[in-house]
Amino acid sequence: QVQLVESGGGSVQAGGSLRLSCAASGRTFSNYAVGWFRQAPGKEREFVAAISRTGRSTYYADSVKGRFTISRDNAKITVYLQMNSLKPEDTAVYYCAAESSLLVSQDPLRYGYWGQGTQVTVSS
Repeated sequence: QVQLVESGGGSVQAGGSLRLSCAASGRTFSNYAVGWFRQAPGKEREFVAAISRTGRSTYYADSVKGRFTISRDNAKITVYLQMNSLKPEDTAVYYCAAESSLLVSQDPLRYGYWGQGTQVTVSS
């Protein structure tokens, strides 16, 4: 069992920055790839970014590439999502999720462990 807790959400103006954190507890964190997903009202949950177990491989949705950066600190058992140049369309609840597969997936159904989410609101 892995428990995940997100933090760092809030309200910012367009062009601003936020850093989300996903703190883990439970089984060995370095055995899990971690993804960030988001869900806006009335929309399906969508992939944002993911990072491999070691942190050597990262993946991004086209909509956030060049603006968001995912990283992890296995010693601190935390994954981060640095979000820069935020846009109103980035407004959503952001979730982190963990999966134990060697292959990093963009499919939320592949992830077995989820946090409770943190709200990000970007105003124009």
